[in-house]
Amino acid sequence: MVLAMAGFALEDMLLKRVAGHGMPVGQILILFGGGGSLLFMALTRAQGQAIWHPAVVQPRMLVKAAFEVLGRLFYTLALAFTALSSASAILQATPLVVVAGAALIFGERVGWRRWTAISVGLLGVLVILRPGLDGFSMASLLAVAGLIGFAGRDLATRAAPKVLSNFQLGIYGFLAMVPTGAGLLLWQGGAVMPGLVDCGQLVLAICIGVYAYWALTVAMRTGEVSVVTPFRYTRLVFALILGLLVFGERPDAMTYLGSAIVVAAGIYTLLRTRRVAPQA
Repeated sequence: MVLAMAGFALEDMLLKRVAGHGMPVGQILILFGGGGSLLFMALTRAQGQAIWHPAVVQPRMLVKAAFEVLGRLFYTLALAFTALSSASAILQATPLVVVAGAALIFGERVGWRRWTAISVGLLGVLVILRPGLDGFSMASLLAVAGLIGFAGRDLATRAAPKVLSNFQLGIYGFLAMVPTGAGLLLWQGGAVMPGLVDCGQLVLAICIGVYAYWALTVAMRTGEVSVVTPFRYTRLVFALILGLLVFGERPDAMTYLGSAIVVAAGIYTLLRTRRVAPQA
């Protein structure tokens, strides 16, 4: 999970740079999703597995694809219109939503202490957003929509049919971005011709993104959700470093405070899970 978060932070940085050079978000989704799905197809065939499997059209897989689209679309828009550090800070609430979903959907044991930590963590997101205050930005809500999509995607990955390999899941996770990007691109007014630097950054983002997606899928399908997901908070550390070094971002005190609240809630959730797991 930690390695996946490092990869996603690098991927976010590269996609934000490409969007900053004027490439429409819809075009980024088409190229990124199409390239990632082709790479996963090659990996699938190299393992002697079939690219198509009837289990792909099962309802739980369609739900996974819908959440994948929701998460990718809105979070990529958030990267384009907000600071990398701010969008990543909001995304840190995803593990809390996943733990809550694991309790409600999969029946994993989550006591009142962890429910309290989840509530405190969500309050931390409100501190970052600052609704009704001068520092509030409507664009930040794009990151909130993205975290809901990614949380749903992670939970659906947990429920994905076991007959599908991690590589096969990756094919359709990335492929779902292509029609979404096409629809968004029509609304944005058409594609642009990317430069050589942007092409290189997109190829690098695809390779890193495929690796990170695979690592995330392995983590979510192998470990208990409430144990694995708190390690997603490492993404914030990577994002803050990249935001400072690459974009010169310096988050304000409220963003740091909200991030600290969210991370503290996640750390407590992890520690509490370790304590109650032997009892369960």
